[in-house]
Amino acid sequence: MELKTFLLFILILSLAGGLLLYIAGRYAGRKEQSLWADGPVEADAVEGQSLRWLGTVLSSFLLKSYALGMKCPPLKLYIWKVRTRLAIIHRYNEFELRRQTMKFVFGTIGSFTLGIVLLTLLNPSWSFFLLLLLAAAVIQGLLLDGYVNQLEKKLLEQMLDFFTAVRHAYHRHGMVADAIEEAGEETGHEVGVHAHLISEALENSRPDEALDKYYETAPNRFLKAFAGISRLVLEYGDRKRERGSLYLRGISSLTGEIQLELTRKNRLDYLLKGLHIIALLPVFFTKPIEIWARGNFPLMDQFYLSKAGILIKLGIFLIILLCYMLLQKLKSEVETSYRAEPENKPWEAVVLEYGRLAWIWRCFVPSPDSMTYYRLARLIKDTNERIRVEWFQIRRICSFIFCFLLALGFAVALHFLSQQRIMTEPPRETVFFGAVPQDRMQAGRQEAELDAAVMQEIGMKEQLTYDVIAQSVKAQLNQEGNIVSSEDIVAATNRIIDKLQRWNGEYLKWWEIGLALMAGLTGYYFPLWALQFQRFMRLMDMKHEVYQFQTMIAILRELERISVEEILDWLASYAVIFRTPLQRCLLNYGHGAEQALQELKDEVNLDEFQRLADKLILATEKITIADAFDDLDTEMAYHFERRRLDYEKSLDTKAGLGRIIGFTPMYSLVFAYLVIPLIWMSFEQMGLYFEQIQKL
Repeated sequence: MELKTFLLFILILSLAGGLLLYIAGRYAGRKEQSLWADGPVEADAVEGQSLRWLGTVLSSFLLKSYALGMKCPPLKLYIWKVRTRLAIIHRYNEFELRRQTMKFVFGTIGSFTLGIVLLTLLNPSWSFFLLLLLAAAVIQGLLLDGYVNQLEKKLLEQMLDFFTAVRHAYHRHGMVADAIEEAGEETGHEVGVHAHLISEALENSRPDEALDKYYETAPNRFLKAFAGISRLVLEYGDRKRERGSLYLRGISSLTGEIQLELTRKNRLDYLLKGLHIIALLPVFFTKPIEIWARGNFPLMDQFYLSKAGILIKLGIFLIILLCYMLLQKLKSEVETSYRAEPENKPWEAVVLEYGRLAWIWRCFVPSPDSMTYYRLARLIKDTNERIRVEWFQIRRICSFIFCFLLALGFAVALHFLSQQRIMTEPPRETVFFGAVPQDRMQAGRQEAELDAAVMQEIGMKEQLTYDVIAQSVKAQLNQEGNIVSSEDIVAATNRIIDKLQRWNGEYLKWWEIGLALMAGLTGYYFPLWALQFQRFMRLMDMKHEVYQFQTMIAILRELERISVEEILDWLASYAVIFRTPLQRCLLNYGHGAEQALQELKDEVNLDEFQRLADKLILATEKITIADAFDDLDTEMAYHFERRRLDYEKSLDTKAGLGRIIGFTPMYSLVFAYLVIPLIWMSFEQMGLYFEQIQKL
């Protein structure tokens, strides 16, 4: 089956399936309106029953599709990936999680299938088809990130209404758990689920353990901070000072944080709006530009089919893909998650323990007492990666091998494609503008077939003499029954000699192996660069967690008979990034409080956390906790204002980068795919003009 027929069949199936799913979704979406309509008449009741039936059928279809998809190994991995990301929002409703997962899976697979089919029909090429599959594999992950970000932003907006409802309910009842439960019933479904879980945890016989379980599944840091503040007030009671209720001041602080976060997200969406579409537009214009150029400038065929043309085309697609990824990374603001996960044996460990190759792998692993090993271990620890240095080195070596072989294979493939083009290319035309006449095109194809037949007959040997090649050309022309002239034989012989030289020159060069080694080195250092970038991004999360520590300490310092050890216990139960050092500090606290806190300070390399540890050291014996943190309110206000200014600078920087990145693919398409070929064609024409002048 030809590629075009196969794609047309897929297109028809995709359109039919997408239409059915759209109709079913529209009917299911109207179900709720019919159920809540006031004073339904008999016809409305019948329609409501039909809508309920369609909604049930659609829900059953999605659930059955989930069960079947989890039995298909290739599809199972993708479904599980989508489920894992959506579980942050729909973790507590298994059936809803499965339905939302399959909706996204069907949506992405259907849209990408339709897009790939349409683009491949415009350019029916297996290489282009495989390139689109690779691009779809990357873009679908970015779309998933964007979809999850939209769900998280919706949850933040609902949390603002939820906190307002909690304030009103707390004023009426004065009870934390009752206020949370009542507020959860008045707000959106997404945040209402978390309100119910927090209320259940607070009323549990073991609230600390219940809250620890909730911290592991909370979708954002604000809900964890709210749950921790509510637990503190429930256990120690509220304190009403000059500035009002302690509990309500904590909620106000979280409200300000959420408003700042939402303002940043909304402004960033506005500044980068439309740039994704602009970055993807050149995908649809590469083939029309090529068709127009080859139809109006015959010399362009040589450029677009040459190695340079293939490399430029591939480079443009890579630029488009890279710019789209960068724009998505600029727009997405995914909080780094540090959640407990089952520790499965990684593939690096399996490779390292493979008996026949283990001694080879270990040669590339640095010694445990070397500085390189220490730096890698520190970097892995700072990024919270659950991987050993040995496994990380195996990952880097495998990345080197993969990138080297990929670059080497691409170079070999280019030489093979060039040889195939040389065998089938017609003679160079002297027509510079306009389309080549049909008789000239037919004559050129016949001459190309003659050249290929002669080259195959003589075995593609470059060392043959001119007379041998001319004799073979003459014999081939006589077999075809054509009238042979000496000028035709000379012209064909010269063409074949030139083609033989170029055909035999298409082999792997030493500098291409060097470029492949450079690509391998890039792959070798890429995991290290990724960890360094992750460490840089993790610093922001560390600062956010320290700010939340300050919010909790602002409440704890006003409680009577609170001790430093109890503060550390509360921080350790709430912490995510700093949980391990805090727990280690608690274990050593009984053997010496000041020494344990000093070790905690030395272990974490963050100025904000070290200042927090210094104040805890002062509060152990010298001064009270309230005196140690007497400037906390001013410091929190300063940090909040500084973050607001940092966000503004960051948004301005991202907006400028976004405009540059968004228009880069269009500039690349115009200059690399149209301007540069036209300049090349101009030089070729000048060369032909000089040759003709010399023959006069």
